[in-house]
Amino acid sequence: MEKKDNRQPAQQLESVLRKQTNWKNLWFYQKTVVLYQMTYVFTKRFLPLYGDRTVDQMLQAARSGKQNIVEGSADGVTSMEMELKLLNVARSSIQELLEDYGDYLPAHRLTKWTPGHPRYDQMLTYCREHNDLGDYEPFFEKWTDEEAANVAITLCHMVDKMMMTYQQKKEKEFITEGGIRERMTAARLGYRTNQRETIEELIGEVEALKKENAILKEKIKRLGGEL
Repeated sequence: MEKKDNRQPAQQLESVLRKQTNWKNLWFYQKTVVLYQMTYVFTKRFLPLYGDRTVDQMLQAARSGKQNIVEGSADGVTSMEMELKLLNVARSSIQELLEDYGDYLPAHRLTKWTPGHPRYDQMLTYCREHNDLGDYEPFFEKWTDEEAANVAITLCHMVDKMMMTYQQKKEKEFITEGGIRERMTAARLGYRTNQRETIEELIGEVEALKKENAILKEKIKRLGGEL
């Protein structure tokens, strides 16, 4: 009869590296891709080709918002602290971009669309429901500067709000899971615990085999006497 293995499975070891976030699936990242490409076209169409530092500032802010999400997600595998710092840089860059678009409208005597404006609700709904670049790109060369700036402002507000919620979630994870030092310590302790449990199980098996061997010897001895 096959002997059952009553041993409990070893404790699963704590992973030192965290699972990397797929930033391409993050809605706020997708919207930053739209913002960067939109800003590139916007500055080429509506701002002077030379002599205006706003062009470089807007492009750099839009790119920084996008790139720091990517870098933060990648660095988060080993350092949640660095991830949080880079996400904060990304959010600050988007706020800077928001300020530039916000300044553009009054400087060019254009209207900022707010609740009550005839096109505000439609724009808001579209920006909420669409994240992909392909949903916006056909309009980049068609929108007026007022239309493009208001869409960009709306997207900046949405990205900022989404990122704030995401950062709060990450901060809670950091408090409960700790950084890489804490995860390394947990992994080492888990490994030692597994080693100790394995040794104890083996010792128990050896003792059981010794008892079984003694019983078999006694049976053989009695059988020999009967013969």
